Amino acid sequence: MTGSLIVINPNSSQTVTAAIDSAVDPLRRFGVPIRCLTLAEGPPGIESQLQADLTIAPMLALAAAQTDAAGFVIACFGDPGLHALRDQTALPVLGIQESAVMTALTLGQRFGVIAILPGSIPRHLRAFGSMGVLDRLAGDRALGLGVGDLADPGKSLAAMIATGKRLRDEDGADVLIMGCAGMAQYRATLEAETGLAVVEPCQAAAATALGRIALRQSHRR
Repeated sequence: MTGSLIVINPNSSQTVTAAIDSAVDPLRRFGVPIRCLTLAEGPPGIESQLQADLTIAPMLALAAAQTDAAGFVIACFGDPGLHALRDQTALPVLGIQESAVMTALTLGQRFGVIAILPGSIPRHLRAFGSMGVLDRLAGDRALGLGVGDLADPGKSLAAMIATGKRLRDEDGADVLIMGCAGMAQYRATLEAETGLAVVEPCQAAAATALGRIALRQSHRR
């Protein structure tokens, strides 16, 4: 029997985990069980490099305890511990940031990112630089909201739509990436309001992971 795709939310917010679970639910039709877990040791929201790095050790321990795993998704837009977990296991391991960018590159020529806080942008740029995709980046704009604010449509939805339109009209983006796992519930509305393809990163990573599981592909040879 095929094991489960394990999606780990490295922050301790059950609200964010529930949004991730809802976002990946359409992918359950492919038959592989998907279990979304919350890292109890994580901060309520990951908003800095320090917070991200401090989640790596407990996240690796949580992953190691999942005896039914067929693959893993790290559901934080910063991919903390991505390469460490790939060292730990031969099972497919996908990060939502890396997967979102790779998916966006197949949907448009220039991608724009809706970030949470201004401090997130330097982290994004370092990652995009290491991926060699800065020439395809149209822009990266912050909402000025924390992870906890994203669960409230009254605080976040209008800001996300306005930011998406600025990325489209001022920066020339023709595909958008939602730069936080906590944004998952707004994808359909954002697509309708901007007229652009919108990549929800947890969906992108889970879809890729399911393909790797089906094809028995691994980062190890």
